[in-house]
Amino acid sequence: MQRIFDDMLHKNIEYYVDDLVVKSKKREDHLYDLRKVFERLRRYQLKMNPSKYAFGVISGKFLEFIFRQQGIEIEQAKIDTILRIPEHGNIHELKTLQGKLAYLQRFISNLAGRCQPFSRLMKKDVPFEWDEACDKAFKSMKPSVLVAPVHGRPLILYVAAQERSVGILLAQKNDEGKENSLYYLSRTMTPNELKYSPIEKLCLALIFAIQKLKHYFQSHSIHLVSKANPLEYVMIKPVLSARLAKWYLQLQ
Repeated sequence: MQRIFDDMLHKNIEYYVDDLVVKSKKREDHLYDLRKVFERLRRYQLKMNPSKYAFGVISGKFLEFIFRQQGIEIEQAKIDTILRIPEHGNIHELKTLQGKLAYLQRFISNLAGRCQPFSRLMKKDVPFEWDEACDKAFKSMKPSVLVAPVHGRPLILYVAAQERSVGILLAQKNDEGKENSLYYLSRTMTPNELKYSPIEKLCLALIFAIQKLKHYFQSHSIHLVSKANPLEYVMIKPVLSARLAKWYLQLQ
């Protein structure tokens, strides 16, 4: 599928394994986009399942998410499943919770940082003791619906580095000048990354954002917001270590 639709991916279509979605910005363009996809399918002798057809819809389910013109939403059933997990459960229920949250991480700010209180409970030979920090972390993880970006309008990229994790927020101003959150990203640092200086941790956060959000950057100008300037640190430093040289190439 990647090879067949390479020139159309993230423009007119999205796919996962054998699921295919054809999308159009305007109703009058949709028939043209469909025809182009069908011609491509015919050329490569691929068949589609008639029972799964849905033409001209303004919303639909794809990869367990609800896609609408206004943005991407989480199925209420998935939220309810998370909320039904007991707060003072056991190690098995905690692993189940983290697995479900990982799938919804784009909807939850600083998920890696919020999950830090659970790390201790996941270690072997450690008694499962649910304390106040775990309780606070659990209650803070209620997914919120984000909106989709407006094509061509500038994006705002917030990067932050905490003591043990990095966090990303991609936002965009709406017609009223208010910022809408588009995408959250976060991850914990490896033992080696924990030794980085504060500015290097910000560089790490920026590289992480570029790797994960590259498809957004291709059609938008980006305004970077952070406590220090990681771009300046990497791009104008006269002597680069191997790590900084690698980051420099990724920022080109």
